[in-house]
Amino acid sequence: MQVVEQIKTANPIRSIIYGLVGLASYPGLTMFNKIKIEGTEHLKDLPKNNVLFVSNHQTYFADVITFLHIFCAVKWRKENKLGIPYYLLNPFTNVYFVAAKETMDGSWISRVFKMAGALTVKRTWRAEGVDLKRNRDESDTQKIDEALRKSWVITFPQGTTKPFAPGRKGTAHIIKNNQPVVVPVVINGFWRAFNKKGLSFKKTGSQLTVRFKEPMIIDYTQPVDAILDQVMDAIEQSRKFMLRSKHHLMEGIDK
Repeated sequence: MQVVEQIKTANPIRSIIYGLVGLASYPGLTMFNKIKIEGTEHLKDLPKNNVLFVSNHQTYFADVITFLHIFCAVKWRKENKLGIPYYLLNPFTNVYFVAAKETMDGSWISRVFKMAGALTVKRTWRAEGVDLKRNRDESDTQKIDEALRKSWVITFPQGTTKPFAPGRKGTAHIIKNNQPVVVPVVINGFWRAFNKKGLSFKKTGSQLTVRFKEPMIIDYTQPVDAILDQVMDAIEQSRKFMLRSKHHLMEGIDK
């Protein structure tokens, strides 16, 4: 009966896209590379809405696609592994992800993937490769607020794949205003395995890691800057992590 209800409430368009994208991306995560997943026990008892996943960012698409694989696997009661991807037959679709409008409108592949649950936002600091400074679009914030009211949302506070870039205050505003359950995620290895878009290989045989931490304990009355600092520490992108990061050193050598 529970499976029947899940099928009834599934989003058919998203389910098809998840199936196609999932089948295409699965070999890159588990066959051409190796993936290690930790902390899925923290996902089991989360509410169905008002959950915000905050993560560091290494590729445009591979990061999000991997999260979707994991959420689908957890729905099928898998723990810290993907296994055989039969979970794509009835995927977990109650999730949105925040992405730059410029990125999602950039190609036909990204436009298709946008239908999988993208919340497109306009960057306030950069557009079409040019640095700029503009005010936050309130309609972008409203889209995310609305999504949180009914679903889970994935966001990348730095808004860029550059490691240890400063976090953007928009994420802290969303946390302060909506008071969601905030789950920090730390990923690594994607920058080594995939190109910047995350759609083609740069180096096979790479170790990919995804680590879900316990939901954060946040005092929502704190100033936005304090909330952002706490988030950046949780996703291990603050200055103290930069100074001791092997990834930071290896990326410099790789370039």
